[in-house]
Amino acid sequence: MSRLTTAEMRGYQQICGHDGAMMVIACDQRGGMRSLLASDPQEQAAISDKTLGDTKADIAMFLASKASCVLVDPICAVPALVDDRIIRRDTALLIGLDASGWDTSPEGYRLSKLVSGISARRVRQLGATGGKIMVYLRADRDDANSHNIKILRHCIEDFAREDLLLVVEFLTYRFDDEDEADYKAKLPSLVVGGSKICLDCGAKVLKIPYPGTAEACAEVTKVAGDVPWAVLSAGVDHSTFLQQVEDAMRNGASGVIAGRSLWKDCISLDRSITRDRLETVAVPRLREIQAVISAHFKGIKSDQGQKADV
Repeated sequence: MSRLTTAEMRGYQQICGHDGAMMVIACDQRGGMRSLLASDPQEQAAISDKTLGDTKADIAMFLASKASCVLVDPICAVPALVDDRIIRRDTALLIGLDASGWDTSPEGYRLSKLVSGISARRVRQLGATGGKIMVYLRADRDDANSHNIKILRHCIEDFAREDLLLVVEFLTYRFDDEDEADYKAKLPSLVVGGSKICLDCGAKVLKIPYPGTAEACAEVTKVAGDVPWAVLSAGVDHSTFLQQVEDAMRNGASGVIAGRSLWKDCISLDRSITRDRLETVAVPRLREIQAVISAHFKGIKSDQGQKADV
């Protein structure tokens, strides 16, 4: 099992709160955020990177300032978040490496993509605490993963050379010709299996989908060993996500990396509306998630060498 270096451990400490648990606000979406800001495809296409950057700045200002870290993309959000002093000095910064969307192979497999020109060195130059890479995996189909595993290994090796923290995320997906009920039945094994693939590639911190059941959460923890894992929100409604966080934290998760479930119905092309709803709707949701984390997080694993604040 891969262990965090001293420098990576320092980065991991910074993306965690005072209790040692991850509470990261994710707003690295581009296409998904455009679809929330406008329903018409032409209107979505007209939304500029600058507008997305402003929206992400508001999310960072209202939510990330009350959490431990913000995850953003390298196209719309930085360097402005740093240069314009929007992100607070004690808020950690993760930068996503994955490009929006995916290519499709002749077999129907999702092929992940990277943002051009974004390396570990560039992430460091942008003032970030670390990076995040997301790939699509189907743990039950080896031939579906070769392209994405190659990307994953490349990014892990690049960040290891720079001695910079990298959070590894994967998403699983349903094939076009696959029965939805069959896919849902496979979900726990797909998430556990996908976690194992990432760990075998050298992942040191995981961001994963909710594994489907409390038992599957416990299995992920068993597979991960000392590698901390955070559950992502995947845009489910807030009450559903709260229960998922409860299951994950009860069964060994080390925190949460949450995005759309917090802010998907709060953002608007009118920034005054965005700011009002972030303050009145999203912040209370964040506080509820933090309460669940605090109630169930069992502390920092001693093998990772991290000590609680005193």
